[in-house]
Amino acid sequence: MTKQQKQIRLGAHFPGVNNTTVWSDPAAGSHIAFDSFRRFARTAERGRFDFLFLAEGLRLREHQGRIHDLDVVGRPDTFAVLAALAGVTDHIGLAGTINATFNEPYDVARKFATLDHLSRGRAAWNVVTSSDAFTGENFRRGGYLDQSDRYTRAQSFVRAARTLWDSWADQDVVADHASGRFLGDPHAGAYAYRDRHFDIGGRFNVPRSPQGRPVIFQAGDSPEGRDFAAAEADAIFTRHSTLEAGQEFYRDVKRRLPQHGRSADDLLILPGVTFVIGDTDDDAQELAGVIRRQQVSGQTAINVLEQLWNRDLSAYDPDGPLPDVDPLVGEELLAQGRASVRRTTDALGTAQRWREKAAAEGLSIRDLVIEVTGRQSFVGSPLTVASQLNHFVQHDACDGFILVPHLTPHGLDEFVDRVVPLLQERGVYRTDYEGSTLRDHLGLTRPVS
Repeated sequence: MTKQQKQIRLGAHFPGVNNTTVWSDPAAGSHIAFDSFRRFARTAERGRFDFLFLAEGLRLREHQGRIHDLDVVGRPDTFAVLAALAGVTDHIGLAGTINATFNEPYDVARKFATLDHLSRGRAAWNVVTSSDAFTGENFRRGGYLDQSDRYTRAQSFVRAARTLWDSWADQDVVADHASGRFLGDPHAGAYAYRDRHFDIGGRFNVPRSPQGRPVIFQAGDSPEGRDFAAAEADAIFTRHSTLEAGQEFYRDVKRRLPQHGRSADDLLILPGVTFVIGDTDDDAQELAGVIRRQQVSGQTAINVLEQLWNRDLSAYDPDGPLPDVDPLVGEELLAQGRASVRRTTDALGTAQRWREKAAAEGLSIRDLVIEVTGRQSFVGSPLTVASQLNHFVQHDACDGFILVPHLTPHGLDEFVDRVVPLLQERGVYRTDYEGSTLRDHLGLTRPVS
């Protein structure tokens, strides 16, 4: 019996606060003006994407005390942008990253329930955590949360938010004009949630939203992050760069679901990927090389190396060999606010592997950084890219992708115009939206109130 082809899920990441954006390219536009968000969202909707995704940074990252050039200064507030986009789009899901370490459940639950109403059921929350005291300096309590507590607080936060959303049932709003009766249950919205992280109770003031609850996204690769996603999330973001690594991650996360009373279809796995399209595969490869050198200037290469070495390397030539001195290991970090820096637990071992790779392949500092910092990329003609994407999904390396273009706001145009039709011809991607909510798009069931 022939296996039924899986449908590909697609999200679009509005660039910013990452290492893929080329803001200095003459074709790049504003990362702040609403016209950029509107243009990007409408292109994704024209391509029948499942959702638009906004990342968030709660503090501008610094390198040697200076704002990092790759950050977008003045990124507008997530909720304001998504609410505005709800008014100029009709179908595409609206996903926002909101931190569970530096916010409170009532406020976040209220804002996402409101967005779900305003968008008629298209809201999604990407739950992130932080143990970074540097970021936490912006917040009243000093912001520091021990790393061991990040996911326990995040899980409690999500469960508290669900308690609030579920405090209203679908039938609670009667609004009977003849009798003048508005509520079916006078106690609608009453809730209480108490554990070691939160002690809250009262009345939630936003009635049940169109999706019942907004869709929950989560990004995390640690064992704790995978368990959290298996227990609480509807989709998990990942960044595994090969088919084999993606398949291992896919198997591992899916096998965790039954212990939480869930099935494999209850959690979607969506890696963030870049793409470069050319008329031929050779054209695309040549263009990809140009883009990578735009993304990693000589100064950026030195900055990235300094993040690992944790020492000033400004005297080194980015087109020369790697330093022969070892990284400085300690609590004081040259770079602040970057998750990649906090994730590095073996700076000495990583530096040695980078030296060995550079020596074996004859790579300069800049060449090496271009290779080791590259996000998973699909490069080729439209046919090649469509085939590669489909191969990953059909071979259970993922359920779809979050596309991260290097330009704003026009970075999706070529994909939508040249790759999407090929996926549709294969029968693995929708030709039109079949439902009205993001849960409909993603094939997720609506929670019963």
